[in-house]
Amino acid sequence: MNQDYFTITNIIIAITCLISMGLMQNRDGKSKLIFHPVTIKDGNQWHRFLTSGFIHGDGMHLAINMFVLWSFGNAIETYYYPEFLGANSTIKFLALYFGGIIVSSIPSYLRHKENPEYAALGASGGVAAVVFAVIIFGPWQNLYLYAAIPIPQIIAGVGYIYYSWYKDKKSNDNIGHMAHLTGAIWGVVFTIAMNPALLTRFIDLTMQGPRF
Repeated sequence: MNQDYFTITNIIIAITCLISMGLMQNRDGKSKLIFHPVTIKDGNQWHRFLTSGFIHGDGMHLAINMFVLWSFGNAIETYYYPEFLGANSTIKFLALYFGGIIVSSIPSYLRHKENPEYAALGASGGVAAVVFAVIIFGPWQNLYLYAAIPIPQIIAGVGYIYYSWYKDKKSNDNIGHMAHLTGAIWGVVFTIAMNPALLTRFIDLTMQGPRF
């Protein structure tokens, strides 16, 4: 069997899918893992900063997050980080993804730690971190919307942030949309911190514009 199936990214996806699908209709089980700032503060249940990344609101939420993680995570794990960050790239990838999940929840915790009505779930913060880490390496590299329409990654990234901001303002679900922005920032800051020369490289590539 092709060992490429056994990347850290794919293992994370498999575990997340198993937990998310297993608890999709299990409110009691989901309530033990969901990001709930009041419970975190009053009960010292700090594990919720991480465990909330393993559960999702519905099948579409799970599918989108895991498809994006599969697309970008494998690129980061198997090529970009080993090529540009050198030794211990797997550990750095884990810090990128799980750090994104944890760090992206901090603003929501500070905003809602006295609000018992607020809860959030999903891996969006970690996924956003991975997506924006990839953008650092190739801002004008094309994504293909619906497998046919090319969109530069940097343009898609801006759209992703706008969508997250819009959904956060509506606040009509339990998905941590604010985590998208914070996760994106973490992905950029963490990756550049691991190799500061990437900042100059990113600016140069961005200024060059798209290549047709």
